[in-house]
Amino acid sequence: MKRIAVLTSGGDAPGMNAAIRAVVRTGLANGLEVFGIKHGFAGLISGDFISLGARDVGGIIQRGGTMLGSARCPEFKTEEGQLKALSQLHKQEVDGLVVIGGDGSQTGAHALSKKGFPVVGVASTIDNDLYGSEITIGVNTALNIALEAIDRLKVTASSHHRAFLVEVMGRSCGYLALMAAIAGGAEAVVIPEDESDPEDIAADLRAAYENGKGHAIIVVAEGAKLNAEGMADYFHIHQERLGFELRVTKLGHVQRGGAPVSSDRLLGTFLGSAVTELLIRGEHGMMMGLLNGKCTATPLKEVVANIKPLDLSLLELAKVLAK
Repeated sequence: MKRIAVLTSGGDAPGMNAAIRAVVRTGLANGLEVFGIKHGFAGLISGDFISLGARDVGGIIQRGGTMLGSARCPEFKTEEGQLKALSQLHKQEVDGLVVIGGDGSQTGAHALSKKGFPVVGVASTIDNDLYGSEITIGVNTALNIALEAIDRLKVTASSHHRAFLVEVMGRSCGYLALMAAIAGGAEAVVIPEDESDPEDIAADLRAAYENGKGHAIIVVAEGAKLNAEGMADYFHIHQERLGFELRVTKLGHVQRGGAPVSSDRLLGTFLGSAVTELLIRGEHGMMMGLLNGKCTATPLKEVVANIKPLDLSLLELAKVLAK
């Protein structure tokens, strides 16, 4: 193996740059040429390759987002798009590819792997929904941003004796919402993995008020069936009966921004270095994640075929702590 390439795909996550840096410098230390592919699989199809040296990745470990850029690429889901991608890799004489991203990205990596090209993945998504990794790059930074918002809202909620609904990212996975609710001391949490009734939420908030709380915070995952708009509308329509309404704050993509916290910089570094060494050893068709505190490779076919379950016992803990 003489040349490898690295790309970032899907939603950006704080810590991706640390992983890119580790891939590049680990590759160079082993005598490889390293190329970056800009704009994910779209850049792979169009042949947007750049040579990366040690200085090219200097000063990026503390930056959020991804220096290589990212983009959605419907064309790559097609057979024709995948063949174009393989053609570009062969044209650039690349011997192995590192794909940093979440479930869609690893599905793309698996597609290339099935066609016989040496591909490895790095678990990176703020949703923390990837099978094969207990925690993924970007999660802790996104969680800290959510917590900062909740802490600030709690101050004004207490001052005005109001109830606030905070929507966090996470698509169909409630990990961020649940952890933010527990760490932020929320009175209620709504996640996709558990059905929620607005009447039950109202009862929880009334109980909190009767117990002497002067405010209420509800954390809602964006992918929950009872979403932020639906809950706010319900409370508005029934305000006279319920006794209060909800003020809504959507954090949205602000959770992806900002400098990665130390744990995401370290995780990106460790996974990026470990996956490059895996590729150098001639092992591929794997995704590198963190299991039992160690960098561990899981076959891509298992990663894309399984869903990582959320520990719902933590939901019961959140309810107990909210009393």
